Parts: sequence; C-alpha cells; structure tokens
Amino acid sequence: MHSLGEQIRARLPYQQRNAASLALLIFAMVLTLSAFAEVGLARDGSLPAGLFVYGGGLAVLAFIAYLIQAKFTPYADPLLLPLAVALNGLGLTMIYRLDLDTSADRKAAAAAGKKLLPDAANAPSQLMWTFVGIVLFVAAVLIMRDTEKTDARFSFTPKTAQRYTYLIGLSAIIMLILPIVPGIGAEINGARVWINIAGFSVQPGEFAKLLLVVFFAGYLVNKRQAMSLIGKKLGPVSLPRGRDLGPIMVIWFFCLGVLFLQKDLGTALLFFGLFISMLYIATQRVSWVVIGVGLLAVGVFIATLLPFMGHVNQRIDIWQNPKPYFDGGCLLESGKVVPVNPDTEIYKKFDKPGVISPGFTACANLGGEYSDSAQLMKGLFALGQGGVLGTGLGQGEPWRTPLSFSDFIFDSLGEELGLTGLMAILLIYALIVQRGMKTAVAARDPFLKLFAGGVSFVLALQVFVIVGGVTRLIPLTGLTTPFLSQGGSSLMANWILIAILVRMSHDARKPAPQAIQDEGMTQIVSTR
Repeated sequence: MHSLGEQIRARLPYQQRNAASLALLIFAMVLTLSAFAEVGLARDGSLPAGLFVYGGGLAVLAFIAYLIQAKFTPYADPLLLPLAVALNGLGLTMIYRLDLDTSADRKAAAAAGKKLLPDAANAPSQLMWTFVGIVLFVAAVLIMRDTEKTDARFSFTPKTAQRYTYLIGLSAIIMLILPIVPGIGAEINGARVWINIAGFSVQPGEFAKLLLVVFFAGYLVNKRQAMSLIGKKLGPVSLPRGRDLGPIMVIWFFCLGVLFLQKDLGTALLFFGLFISMLYIATQRVSWVVIGVGLLAVGVFIATLLPFMGHVNQRIDIWQNPKPYFDGGCLLESGKVVPVNPDTEIYKKFDKPGVISPGFTACANLGGEYSDSAQLMKGLFALGQGGVLGTGLGQGEPWRTPLSFSDFIFDSLGEELGLTGLMAILLIYALIVQRGMKTAVAARDPFLKLFAGGVSFVLALQVFVIVGGVTRLIPLTGLTTPFLSQGGSSLMANWILIAILVRMSHDARKPAPQAIQDEGMTQIVSTR
C-alpha cells in the first residue's frame, strides 16, 4: 500500500485545478437548473418560480463554497465539490417537484376524488438545510488548516482528533444511545433513531458515523501490526490469531445492541461494515472480511429468533414475500400473516370516524404486529413505470409512493429519469468514492490513509444499503440516500464528509516543500 501510494503521488498533477473545478461546477448547476425548468415546463408549460428561488439559491451557495475551496484548498480534487452539488441539486429538484404547494398533478388527482397518501415534501426546508450544510462545509475547510499537523493554531484536524481517539469513540456511543433515552428519543416507522430538540428532529447516527471513522482509524493505526499476524490456515484463507478476535467481537456485540435497542438493521449494518472495511484496509487480510460476513449472518439470524424484534423480522418477511402485507398486514404470534387492507371485512369494521388507521387498529385488536409493504411495492411499481428512459421530470406520479421524498426518493427519480438516470446518479456516487479512495492511497500518514478510506467507504456502504433496500436486493432499512433525501441531519453530515475529503485531497496533491538551497551547495558563515 505504501509503494502504491508513492506511485500515485508521483503521478498526481501538482498544480491548482481551480479552473477545472469551476467548469464542472457550472455544468452541475446547468444540470440542476435544467431539471427545475423541465419540471415547470412539463407541469405548467412555463418556467417555474423555483428555477430562480431554489436553483438560484443553490447556485449562490455553490459558488461561495467554490471560492472558499479555491482560496484555502487550491490543490483539492476538482471533482468532489461539483459532484456533491449535482446530487444536492437533483435531490432539491425532486423534493420541489413533490412539494404539496407545487405538485399540480397531486391537486388534480385530489379534485378527481382519488385517495392520496399523506405527504410532507418541503422544498423551502430542504433549501434551508442545504444552506446549513454548505456553511458547515465552509467552516470545516477553514478549521482544518493542515491535516498533517497537530499544533496548527485555531484548527482541529484529523491528526488532532487522533490524540482524542477514545474520547471521540465515547462521544459516538453517546450519540447512538440518545435515541433510546426517554423524553428526547422518538420512534418513527418502527425504528428508534431520532431525537427531538427544540422542535427539530435530529438523527444523531449521521454524525456518529464520522466520529466512529475517527475512532476506528485511531485504534487500527496502533493495532494493525498485531491484527495482521497470521494464525491457523483454513484452506486458502489465513485466519488471524484467536487473541486478536477481541476487537471485532466487541464491535459485533455493540452493533447487536444497536439492532436490539433501536430496531434499526441499517444502522447496525453500516457501522459493522465500516469497521470490517477499515480493518481490511489496515491489515490487507481477506480473512477479516470472511469473519465479518459470518458474524453479520449470525447476528441477523439471532435477531429473527427474538420475539421483541418484530419490526426487524417483518422487514425480512416483507423482503421475502411482500404480497400479504400490501396495504396492511398483521403478523400473529402463530406466524400467520392476516391481511388488514381496505378490501378486507375486518378493516371495514374499524373504518369509522375518529379512527386514524383502521388497519393498525384491527391488527391491535387481533394482538399482532402491523406492517405495510405498500411502500416497497409501490416503489418497485414506480421503477417499472420509469423503464429505461423514464417518464420525464414532472410527468410521472412519484407522489403515489409513501415517503417518496425521503426514504424512497431513489425510486421517485427512477420513475421520472428511468434506469439511465439512476445509472448516472450511481456513477456520481462511485466517482466520489473513487476520488476519496485515491486520496486515501496518496496520503502520506497511516492514520490519514485509514481516515480517508473509512470516510469514503461509509458513503459507499450507505448508498448500497438504501439502494439495495428500495430495489428489494436486501431487506429495507431506515438509512437516507446521501444528498438526495429530504432531511437536515444527513445533509449536514455528508457536506462535512465532502469537506474532509476536499481538505485531505489538497494535502495529498499539493507539492512537497522545496529546500531553501540546492543540495551540494554549502554556505560558509564566519563567527568572527
């Protein structure tokens, strides 16, 4: 890895790429403004007001971020900021398209007497959180003056954080525990991953993932030599020594605790996968990946056997067979699923004035666990409706899918942009991850290598988990789609993530300091 890093640094263009970054940023904004324009033209036949309010607001924020990056990190990777702006712009466009105040097709459907699902798309709120996220990006770039120094004044760099590895790890654990604290924790859609502060809902796990990257990097950079030692061989796989299995078992039990207490499979999978990936980066041992996958499978199997894990078990049941749960299903203690959708008699029995959810009430009367697979199935229907090229922005019906603006915004984009558009979006994510990994390999310090690699992989794993869930590749989880989904916690955390990669890529790509004088020339100083 060290020699590979030297080869990459030798090929890096030690020159400022601000012009390339500006050109790509302009292209990203043209893409966003074109998307806003297409929504308005398809809906009303004219340019929408959102083109100037939301598109223009994002353009101003993006160019402010560019100016800060150009001044303080001139050697930064030119792709990172434009790629993040492009994703943020596409997400803002879709949320604007789904907003109750701007969705003409939704109003037309309501006027025709069609039943509509409650929606909460809020474009002004998303623009506000975009502003906060870019402000945090700017602040992070300014604070992280030099990632390779620990004593720079008025700065807090990853190398500074290395000195507080265990304190930062404790802070991450506290953040993950907050949602289960009575009074501030909130359970939404069966998962307890939210806290309420001053009227705002915050998902502390989004920030805890960055702190855990620091903790894992700081721990593994000191322990990687011991954990790289080979014990017994099992076929072609070289197993680690038994005494070195302690850390992975601790993280495994910790992630099981997150799964049992918060009932959130996605968060547990994200954190355990993050540790396994960073362990592999640190040791280069495939055996750790094999052990990690095995422990993950055992953990999921244990969860399916516990009676109080009904929410997680239903997610797995819906993944295997979503049909019985469509528009409402009730899992009885016997394991049988009883439909409680609007076409059933038991639903009609409880469909009375004042009853908010007749299906849920009917299931509670039966003594079972209620769940609804309509979210997953309607998302799949939307993807099928979009086909290869999509219906076109503003011309589909993504609002028919529950949570089309947050958990299922990927399916909403798939309906209107088609498979082609989704492949382009996934390619943008892949480019961000690739540039982050390239920065990790080029970094000179072992801690910075692990830190950059972990930050890149946590983004890749989060995209895989949420995209795999909404496309029924894996069981559905409660993670958000980075930069696309509506919500402030995810947007702020991911803009900080981009700022970290920008600063670290600047340090990896900048030219090495030159000697004061040429080698071989000697200066004679007289002491008389």
